[in-house]
Amino acid sequence: MNFTDGLFITFEGIDGSGKSTQSQLLYDALNDLGISVIQTREPGGSIGAEIIRSLLVSGDTDRWSAETEILLFTAARRDHLEKTIQPALTKNQIVICDRFVDSTRVYQGVARADLRQTVDELHSIIIKKEPDITFIIDTDPEKSLTRGLARNSGEDRFEEFGLEFQKKLSDAWKKLENNKDFFTESNLKNTSPKFLEIFKKTKDGRHRGLHLLYSNFRNMEGIGIFSLILKAHGWHRFS
Repeated sequence: MNFTDGLFITFEGIDGSGKSTQSQLLYDALNDLGISVIQTREPGGSIGAEIIRSLLVSGDTDRWSAETEILLFTAARRDHLEKTIQPALTKNQIVICDRFVDSTRVYQGVARADLRQTVDELHSIIIKKEPDITFIIDTDPEKSLTRGLARNSGEDRFEEFGLEFQKKLSDAWKKLENNKDFFTESNLKNTSPKFLEIFKKTKDGRHRGLHLLYSNFRNMEGIGIFSLILKAHGWHRFS
């Protein structure tokens, strides 16, 4: 199917960073505007992927090796892509996803083990899809870990790796994209034209995608950025 339609937005960050909250706020805002949008998550987002999710996020920390986790995450992601993400994009919908491949790049590719190349190679063979834009929520690891464990969700396997692991994740997120197309909340205000130029290249299939790092992302303070995205993509034409 055609992957170039629609708009694929992801939220990333350490556990307890507020990704799910921001994802929900954006979904509600777009839905209120009458825009066709779906909200999903990883691991999960489809029946098969949710089954795999239960294997990954529960149990002892040593339940799986990093290599096994990469295979399980990729299998779940493929089913999610086929059953949920791909159909929505081909209908020209906006897809908002809580986590995608960048989480695997950071968790299994850096924090759990030095397997970034393995993650990228498998992704290029099996998934072949990158988000159009990714919002990385940068928060204090200790506070985020406390929030994550306080949920008592029963899905806290990665939180159980402890504070040092969360600190490694936080550092890895900041180093994920060390290039000119990695924006922060502080420099984005002065780079809107550049942002739009790169984003249009992304939609033309000539660019991997944009990453924006937010350390003070509260109550949709970045809604102006979303407006830029929608205009760049032509969503001002929605009825």
